[in-house]
Amino acid sequence: MPFALPPNADGILPDRMIAAMTEAGLILPEYPFVESQIQPASLDLRLGGIAYRVRASFLPGPDCTVAERIDELKLHEIDLSDGAVLETNCVYIVPLLESLALPRNIVAAANPKSSTGRLDVFTRVIADGTRRFDMIGAGYHGPLYAEISPKTFPVLLREGSRLSQVRFRVGHATLDADELDALHDAERLVDSDDADLNGGVALSVDLSGANANGFVGYRAKRHTGVVDIDRRGGYAVGEFWEPIAARPDGTLILDPGEFYILASKEAVQVPPDYAAEMVPFDPLVGEFRVHYAGFFDPGFGYEGAGGLGSRAVLEVRSREVPFILEHGQIVGRLIYEKMLSRPDAMYGQRIGSNYQGQSLKLSKHFKV
Repeated sequence: MPFALPPNADGILPDRMIAAMTEAGLILPEYPFVESQIQPASLDLRLGGIAYRVRASFLPGPDCTVAERIDELKLHEIDLSDGAVLETNCVYIVPLLESLALPRNIVAAANPKSSTGRLDVFTRVIADGTRRFDMIGAGYHGPLYAEISPKTFPVLLREGSRLSQVRFRVGHATLDADELDALHDAERLVDSDDADLNGGVALSVDLSGANANGFVGYRAKRHTGVVDIDRRGGYAVGEFWEPIAARPDGTLILDPGEFYILASKEAVQVPPDYAAEMVPFDPLVGEFRVHYAGFFDPGFGYEGAGGLGSRAVLEVRSREVPFILEHGQIVGRLIYEKMLSRPDAMYGQRIGSNYQGQSLKLSKHFKV
């Protein structure tokens, strides 16, 4: 089927256009899509049947394919058809079940899914001939691969597991400063009376304990059991996480190499005609990373989709030195983008959304 975009189109493609891309042969799944694989503004990507343990992470560069680099760097192959455990601090490359045949006016960008980031599974998408992770240029025709490195918990994966998602953009989607100001005036994007909108909507960390019964977050335990990436509500929190109580001075010292789940002070909403993405690391605010999974779908936290504002969960890992976080300290920014059109289903509506209306919340794998 032919696929056409409106003239002078600018924005992120919604769910029904992702489905239309597939019908037109621009997205090529090895097997038909499964339920909820198409999200309001993105497509979940599924792992193929083989994982390659490689010596090191890599980018193929403009004159090389990922398969050629795998042949040079692989240590062994792992069959995922019946499930297999990927060990911490090892690097694996897995061909994905979806490949692309993009037209010359559509680009794609990938990100880990929320549940992937909250397990501290570091994953990025690679394409042939690319110089950047998670970015697929206009006109790309070829396979996609996931680079996977569990950092804290060993994880059980299988063919069809979904760790990453991809968005499709045409033209210029990002709101400029004036457009962002106007949207905040109309929709109140965060519940702050003095919102900082310089370069995106600023988010700060909540270390008060007021929104989580006196707790501010969780620190991951070491030397735990395996987490099955496809198992919901199957694990006791205490076996994998240490809760962190609020301190009277509203601070938290991040230990190098440790992984934390925290939450934003602000409640966020994404109106139906927009999507957002969190900047994952800003060296101007400190030597730590605050988010692996950066996509926020249309309707996230939105009252019309059952949200009433949702906290942004922060997946925090300090770098080389201990770092003191203070309550209300800015730790990241949300960049808002226009949708090409409103999706048929917003986040929180009929698609099994796990984190609508959330405050401080672990991934879906742990018992509430």
